[in-house]
Amino acid sequence: MHHSPANCPNCGFALSGNFCQECGQAAKLHVPSAREFLHEFVAHYVALEGKLWQSVKLLLFKPGQLTREYIEGRRVRYVEPLRLYLTFSIIFFALFKFSGINIGAQEREMEAEKPKAAAVQPAPAGDGQAAVAAPAAKPADKKTNQPALIQIEDDDEDLRNLADKVHPSIGAKMDHFGKLPSEVRNEALKRAFFSYAPYAIFLLMPVFAAFLKLLYLGSGRRYGEHVLFALHTNAFAFLCLSLILVMPDFVPLVGKALGLWLVFYLPTAMRKVYGGSRILTALRWMVLMTAHTFSIMLAAVFAAAMGMMG
Repeated sequence: MHHSPANCPNCGFALSGNFCQECGQAAKLHVPSAREFLHEFVAHYVALEGKLWQSVKLLLFKPGQLTREYIEGRRVRYVEPLRLYLTFSIIFFALFKFSGINIGAQEREMEAEKPKAAAVQPAPAGDGQAAVAAPAAKPADKKTNQPALIQIEDDDEDLRNLADKVHPSIGAKMDHFGKLPSEVRNEALKRAFFSYAPYAIFLLMPVFAAFLKLLYLGSGRRYGEHVLFALHTNAFAFLCLSLILVMPDFVPLVGKALGLWLVFYLPTAMRKVYGGSRILTALRWMVLMTAHTFSIMLAAVFAAAMGMMG
């Protein structure tokens, strides 16, 4: 039964309209029907009433405009920045996980090529013996004049020694990980990537905002505005990468266009939000991308390290 109580059941404030002026709860209460429940679910999570689509439209086609709208106070018509970022990051990692892209594919291809490295060398003329298989010569390292494989093993040994200096247990785990079969190592790294990379990249948002704060010192922008810009631009990046992943192979031009838009989106958004000349914006963009790429590499190393320690 629909009824309008005199006081709000939620906070007890006196009601004078369809909604409580104190907490915002509806005055008319009733147990929702199945249709009403479904409508509420869809409206809240899918935002068919316009919030999501308005946000996506600005995010895709008008770089920086969504951030400007939020800063200038027009917020209720759009999805909250953090929810937008989390939504598209979750979608991207889910698509990436089930896209068939194998993180350890390159290493397995190298392992598969090893038997082909053995070259059949014919016996000397007149020897009368059958040809024997001999391993092909390994390329020598320019600095040590040693085979490259030996140099790689030396580098691994140095890395383990460094880990031992940090903590003996870390060195022991790295040594154990190095002795595992390649398939087991690849599976562990893949598991670590999908377990830790989303959290590591999310933790890079404040770092990304800090880079912007340094690049725009003296602009009067508060740190929270840089965080807002970081959430919106990285939400776009995840959305664009998700579209590239699901793009059919028979429309390669669309995928290439999305890739180009991904490159030019950030400097366009920076100029829209922060202003400044094209040359100065381009310089700031190059510094920002260099620093952010380095941060992502550190996050990837962290995820790989967690896989080794697991």
